[in-house]
Amino acid sequence: MAFDFILMLTENDRTIPDARARIDEALEGGVRHIGFKDVGLPLGELKGLAEAIRAAGGRSYLEVVSLDEASELASARAAVELDVDCLLGGTRPKAVSRVTRDHPLRYYPFAGEITGHPSVLQGPIEAITDSARQLVDLEHVHGLDLLAYRFAGDVPALMRSVCVGVGKPVIMAGSIDSDARIMAAAESGAAGFTVGTAALAGAFPAEGPGFAAQVRAILALTQAGQARSTAPRNIALAAHDTRKAHLRAWVLRHAGALEGHRLICTGGTGRMIAEAAPQLTLRRLSRGSRGGDQQLGALIATGELDAVIFFADPTVPHGGEADLQALTRLAVLHDTPLALGPSAADMIRGALL
Repeated sequence: MAFDFILMLTENDRTIPDARARIDEALEGGVRHIGFKDVGLPLGELKGLAEAIRAAGGRSYLEVVSLDEASELASARAAVELDVDCLLGGTRPKAVSRVTRDHPLRYYPFAGEITGHPSVLQGPIEAITDSARQLVDLEHVHGLDLLAYRFAGDVPALMRSVCVGVGKPVIMAGSIDSDARIMAAAESGAAGFTVGTAALAGAFPAEGPGFAAQVRAILALTQAGQARSTAPRNIALAAHDTRKAHLRAWVLRHAGALEGHRLICTGGTGRMIAEAAPQLTLRRLSRGSRGGDQQLGALIATGELDAVIFFADPTVPHGGEADLQALTRLAVLHDTPLALGPSAADMIRGALL
């Protein structure tokens, strides 16, 4: 995630009664990441929300705020039944992962000690960071949900400590109601943030009245936050054999900007880049002809890539044409930026790095 805004159709930790009607306004505002809580509406209506978000090409989130184990496990089973893309919150990851481990959803439990409803985060920063480290070591935990602004302490220090201390995405949640808090989350290294009650209350300066205007205002702040974000980006790099030299030149030209980010490459491309720029952080997949392109497709499908740069050569036939078509389809489906040549790659570099 490249510092994304997740709109929660919630107020005071409950899904709002008119959530389904609000989805159309949210989509008009331009948001793609939309979530709701496990309390406030019956399961049948939550299913309708998830289906509406999916039909619009969005990414759906269910956040658990139930405190007892039986309710939390029931919410995990509901997330599987609703087929949401991401499950946020909860405090029992080992029990929940037994429910979710065979489902493609991404799981982001709460870090630290959570009490009350609306939920608050308790404990010293060191203990919360230790909790975060232990959580991300679990196989079926894909990131963290941090109730940063429900913490009665130095919130920026807490966010930085957790983001620096773990190697997985951290989503900031809880009472983010101003541009200052959004920028603080971006500068801490957060992968994203949630806003619910504040958007419904019209807390953000907008160009006009209405919920859609609030969404547009928050998206504008999100874009500004991306320019100040310290979160490492996950960028896929690949090239047809006749374009590998072009990609090598592009990487060397932007090596300084790429440092500190995570590059995921198909086999031959990865070896070339590792030799040309050994200072870069690189993960090599299989060769494209042996499944590497499909591995990139899987990472797009699970939302793990911020962009795909694939230098393609349209002038000669390739055995991997079908693979490139499949990558293009997935990039469009999951709204992942895709560059097929140097100029488009320069635009991605300018936008994300």
